[in-house]
Amino acid sequence: MRFLGRFIFHIFSNAAAILVTNYFLPSFFSGNLVNLAEVAVILTLINTFIKPLLEFLSAPFIFLTFGLFTLVVNAISIYLLDILSQFITIQNIQELMIATIIISVINFILGTAAKKGFSKE
Repeated sequence: MRFLGRFIFHIFSNAAAILVTNYFLPSFFSGNLVNLAEVAVILTLINTFIKPLLEFLSAPFIFLTFGLFTLVVNAISIYLLDILSQFITIQNIQELMIATIIISVINFILGTAAKKGFSKE
């Protein structure tokens, strides 16, 4: 049951991150609320199942770069989202990196706030 609650939280967190990214990069997301939910579910599935494998395979690079290589892993995840969803449009590498940084920061902030909120109970 705990996994399901975290999964649903990550869906909402990813949806918020996509909306904030779309604010800074207006051509990033094109769709309505249902499409946003679909994209958030796809990103959550990527982050739940594919991203840990990518992090495991690139662990030496992550270690050598003191964790900065995780931005590359996150960028690969966002690029996969672009491939799998017709509602996400990434024009170039600069837009990909900006979107990666924004989504990573928003998910980090929301995840940290949620952990602190749940630990108070």
